[in-house]
Amino acid sequence: MRAMALAAVLAATTMVIPAAAYAQQVPAGPADVAKPGGKIPGAQKLALVKVADGFHDPVGVTAANDGSGRIFVVERAGRVRIVGKDGKVLPEPFIDLTNFNPLGSDVQTGFVEQGLWSIAFHPKFKDNGYVFVHYASLPFNGASIIARITVDPKSPNHVTSEQLTKSIKVLMNIPQPYYNHYGGMIAFGPDGKLYIGKGDAGWEGDPLNAGQNINVLWGKLLRIDVDTPDDVAYAIPKDNPFAKADKAQLMSLFGINEQGFAQNKIGSRPEIWAYGLRNPYMFHFDQKSGDLFIADVGQNHWEEIDYQPAASKGGENYGWKFNQGSYCHPALSEDQKCPIVGVLPAAEYPHDQPFETGPKAKEGTGCSAQGLGVANYGGMNKTYLVGDWCSGRLFGVAWDSSANKWQMQEFMQTQLQFTAGNVDADGFVLATNCYCFYTDDKGPNANPVGALWRIIPADKVTPDMEVAKTKSNQK
Repeated sequence: MRAMALAAVLAATTMVIPAAAYAQQVPAGPADVAKPGGKIPGAQKLALVKVADGFHDPVGVTAANDGSGRIFVVERAGRVRIVGKDGKVLPEPFIDLTNFNPLGSDVQTGFVEQGLWSIAFHPKFKDNGYVFVHYASLPFNGASIIARITVDPKSPNHVTSEQLTKSIKVLMNIPQPYYNHYGGMIAFGPDGKLYIGKGDAGWEGDPLNAGQNINVLWGKLLRIDVDTPDDVAYAIPKDNPFAKADKAQLMSLFGINEQGFAQNKIGSRPEIWAYGLRNPYMFHFDQKSGDLFIADVGQNHWEEIDYQPAASKGGENYGWKFNQGSYCHPALSEDQKCPIVGVLPAAEYPHDQPFETGPKAKEGTGCSAQGLGVANYGGMNKTYLVGDWCSGRLFGVAWDSSANKWQMQEFMQTQLQFTAGNVDADGFVLATNCYCFYTDDKGPNANPVGALWRIIPADKVTPDMEVAKTKSNQK
């Protein structure tokens, strides 16, 4: 632990791995980070229309992009449900991990952040049938499991228990010291590599110093190559920033000499793509540009939206636990001074109490940023839509080229608890919601059922659509 702590301190006081040149889109200082109250040029009014409901703790959603038009909703208990083009939910689950092993469920769900979080379809899913899952394992005491399952083309809407047992290939088993801050989302990038969001694995304040420790996988965005033989779990992409990190590079990174390097056993995990993250529960690539947005859930005061252009070579440090957004951690007061570590976020928004001392926030508040997806419609261009789990607010974050700055616009405040989102085959952003509370051991089925929504321009709403209530249309 001493080596971990030292590495973290040194990372804060010395030069971090330089990110790729972001031109003007990197905030030069805290004043350049967007906050609610901005206006995204050309953006139209939006509406959320219901697609389907009846889901138990929906915490993930995606599309296979195989021409079927199916939408796949992840239920925390360990099931994946299919929504057809007609909006009907198929009665039989696509994947069911609740009866996978002799103990019963393979999924640990003892806490609201434990469960099955995410699935991702291989870019060549239509040909190879590969789908990847990320969940907390019950037999392995809540460890994060990333596994591949092969779908039988003769049974495209349901993976039988026999097929599941026969085809599952475990890629990663990552121990989890605490039962929160798992991260959760997995997704394939435009480069065909699998990206994995991992939280700092700790309770409050990153007690493991994981965010700044490149020896561990927690508090990171990982990137692996899954196109390997069946007897090889995964490969390290050669262009990962730490794939070839030698002693000289690491000594330079942490600002120490050879003796200090030997004493502290500083190393690095080659799976790491970016670090300094607290809980990157949701992240999304723009399907047009390949740019990446990360919604990093904050501590008690600020939520942040990080940006990484498609040209990035990786290695970005997003500052946790030294910074919370563009502020210090802990965020004691607005005039508090501290170094900015790494890359500033594109946007941030406050909790009701932005700092431990001082007045409450006047607008745009929340408590947990849930990235939903990148919108390129309704007058929006490369606009990252973000829903807040507590306040029900829907934000958009986009680069304003005319003003040469990031803008953060609040589109509406709903009555929904946003839990996840993604983009469907037609390019529309989807969102799931459920009234999922930090309960006890009652399990995910104890909460009221949730729903799947599609975000569309408000002028495209028709009378037959059920629209989410907002402050302006509540009855």
